[in-house]
Amino acid sequence: MTVSDTKLPPSFITQVVQDDIAADVHGGKVLTRFPPEPNGYLHIGHARSIWLNFGIAEMFGGECNLRFDDTNPEKEEQEYVDAIKEDVSWLGYQWAGDVRYASDYFDRFHEWALYLIKAGKAYVCHLTAEQASEYRGWATKPGKESPYRQRSVEENLELFEKMRLGEFAEGECVLRAKIDMTSPNMNMRDPILYRIRKASHHQTGDKWCIYPSYDFAHGQEDAIEGVTHSICTLEFRDHRPLYDWFIENLPVPSRPRQYEMGRLNLSYTVTSKRKLKRLVDENIVAGWNDPRMPTISGMRRRGFTPSSLRKFCEMVPVSDKNNSDVDLAILERAIRDDLNESAARAMCVMEPLKVTILNFPEGEVETMTAPCHPNKPEMGERKLSFTREIYIERDDFNEDSSLSRKKFKRLVLGEWVRLRSAYIIKAEEVVKNEQGEIVEIKATLVPDTVGADAPEGVRPRGVIHWVSASQCAEIEVRKYDRLFRTESPDRAEGEFSDQINPESLKIMKGYLELDAANAEPETHFQFEREGYFVADQYDHSAETPVFNMTIGLKDTWSSKE
Repeated sequence: MTVSDTKLPPSFITQVVQDDIAADVHGGKVLTRFPPEPNGYLHIGHARSIWLNFGIAEMFGGECNLRFDDTNPEKEEQEYVDAIKEDVSWLGYQWAGDVRYASDYFDRFHEWALYLIKAGKAYVCHLTAEQASEYRGWATKPGKESPYRQRSVEENLELFEKMRLGEFAEGECVLRAKIDMTSPNMNMRDPILYRIRKASHHQTGDKWCIYPSYDFAHGQEDAIEGVTHSICTLEFRDHRPLYDWFIENLPVPSRPRQYEMGRLNLSYTVTSKRKLKRLVDENIVAGWNDPRMPTISGMRRRGFTPSSLRKFCEMVPVSDKNNSDVDLAILERAIRDDLNESAARAMCVMEPLKVTILNFPEGEVETMTAPCHPNKPEMGERKLSFTREIYIERDDFNEDSSLSRKKFKRLVLGEWVRLRSAYIIKAEEVVKNEQGEIVEIKATLVPDTVGADAPEGVRPRGVIHWVSASQCAEIEVRKYDRLFRTESPDRAEGEFSDQINPESLKIMKGYLELDAANAEPETHFQFEREGYFVADQYDHSAETPVFNMTIGLKDTWSSKE
């Protein structure tokens, strides 16, 4: 086996795989799988599972399957299948061979259900859902056997065939394993193997009206595919004895092993698919790929990068004992660090104040250059157009000349400031409207100060960004913030949706350098002194530029808390 250059941080699972290879367990083979249910879009927790399962395979020279656990046709859609495949590819991973589905193995599962019936280890049960719950008992109270548990093999085979043929109504009966109704593990109390679901399936159509339970299908899928290390989250630890019981009692072609790790819980976030679907269905967000959603498609549209998500996953320890409760600020830091290194710079004015340069000729355009990235000359230079009229940010000017330089490092009436990568200018006069609002600054430039030090006697207060008023693009800016205003929306009083942050989306205009506005969708920029932005994946074009705010330059939430 060839071990690749991929190195995951040490964890219990990397140690398990390393030990198995050393002991020649599974013939030294490593095969993992990522097994999502196609009943919603993937979220940040799935990103971590993808990173771990594909990363383990890459690290130890193995392979990872992409397999859809599509055993519930009523909640599954082809849209989700397509979105999940896109997400995995975007994160930078390639699954082994063809995409796999639990439904690929429905015929085999049916054969194995018959095998258990013939072995006297499965029976058709006609208890209602309420009766079955009562018979199951409680964690501290043993269950009791169903009155249908002692049916003969012949009767069970006949009834199960009628289930398959659709002769029973949904909920009228189920096929259950015959294990132990007194087991302290509730999962071992005659679990359901098959339910009747008269629903069309996105892969098999109307071939089946009985569908295997997740517990019955999952381990057997692993066995059929030869998975060596089946990694689940901690809530499946109590399911492991059942996983092993099926492996031991069926003629499976291999013997996989299940391992459990702590799941990822992110502050200011919900990751329940049911709750995320409610946000979509109730139009609280604009869809599964709304940039405020913790879905992979939402994070992608907001401007998160695959490398930043992988870096975040590396920062969260993989534990076999506890879930990981992680502050959203850690994810945001990973995004900032990544974009600080990779995003080109551009200047964009959000709240424009016109400045007229009195000693610059009308109609003239002077072309200047600026680095695309201050620390990466290999990213090249960009062109800036300088004209008589420019825009600066409204809060970059103050007419109070008594303000100290320490408190206000921008433009003040009667003083100088440097325009980024351009001239030093001096504010000479303020123009106000009838309401007393400043509408224009009249200024003069200091000649020969582009890329040069200020002459003697000229002391700029600081550096501000700007754009040409005539040589810029008007863009739509979507400023996104955290979707929830409380750290634990799942545990807050009332509905989780009551915790929505009303300031999570603000739409405004901006004025951006022309070349940046013409960028392709999903191009990232740091708008200087504003934050990190991305050209929207769907709505952006050169004719109608739309940019989403990925993250601010600094964490503003720590000061709120």
